[in-house]
Amino acid sequence: MKDTIRFARRNAVMIAHRGLSGIETENTAAAFVAAGNRSYGGIETDVHRTADGQFVVIHDDRTGRVSDADLPVEETEFAVLRQLTLHRPGETASRWDLRIPTLDEYLALCRTYGKLAVLELKNRFSPEDVGRICARAGASGWLEHVIFISFCLENLTDLRRLLPDQPVQFLTGEGNEALLDRLQALGFGLDLHYPALTEELAAACRRRGIPLNVWTVDDPADAERLDRWGVDFITSNILE
Repeated sequence: MKDTIRFARRNAVMIAHRGLSGIETENTAAAFVAAGNRSYGGIETDVHRTADGQFVVIHDDRTGRVSDADLPVEETEFAVLRQLTLHRPGETASRWDLRIPTLDEYLALCRTYGKLAVLELKNRFSPEDVGRICARAGASGWLEHVIFISFCLENLTDLRRLLPDQPVQFLTGEGNEALLDRLQALGFGLDLHYPALTEELAAACRRRGIPLNVWTVDDPADAERLDRWGVDFITSNILE
């Protein structure tokens, strides 16, 4: 039976990328439960708005990579998306229970298992929809355990206007001192593609008090090095 890969971790909090996607189909309840039953500190996922204003968790803009039907998520109503049976990329559907979850279902599972919810705001949301997502997180009773992340800085600044103290992390594939200046001024954390991180940049984040997450780290040697450098979070598909 396939299982997680452990490494000699000292300090970093492990985040399950799209749930435990190294074993279960990504961004499904099965992946979230698999992460919940292990030692991960948090579970990461991605949220989109459907055509009828619902919030669902799926990574891509279209469903074709994880489903036999290729539908544009944000142009399709929730009831249609919910009928899709999901599968791992390159495979065919074999389990009826693998469906696109709602944001509420994801948050409820994070709360059930006591895990940080690391919630990526995909694409650019309107300020109104950012507010609605914040409201759903508040209604879940788990808001104080949610970290919002996004490649879109505007999503995070809109969110901070509503929730000034909420933890947020800016997703990016590049890091430098100029970026750290901006993040420090905003009070944002950094969620960096791990090959772009240097030991010097990690030390600069610590000096500035900038929380540092790295993605997506699946090699134990890389994880051990990053952990030694003092990163706060390591996001992985399979490492635990």
